[in-house]
Amino acid sequence: MKKLKIKNWLLVNLVLILAPLHLSAQVTNRVEMADQFRADGKIYIVVVVILCIVLGLSFYAFRIDRKISKLEKRME
Repeated sequence: MKKLKIKNWLLVNLVLILAPLHLSAQVTNRVEMADQFRADGKIYIVVVVILCIVLGLSFYAFRIDRKISKLEKRME
């Protein structure tokens, strides 16, 4: 049962990470702000901030799932 939860959790995170990549691949026009960020070298900061947010939300969801599982076991 626990392996199923972990697989579902990993699948949801994978979809959340890959969905924006798929959508951004369909954009054909140039984004001037992103070009400027790349030219200034600030694009890496943007990527790191987004990565931190996604990892933080994933960690938070994982901890909440563990706490809920413990409460369910305690109720039984």
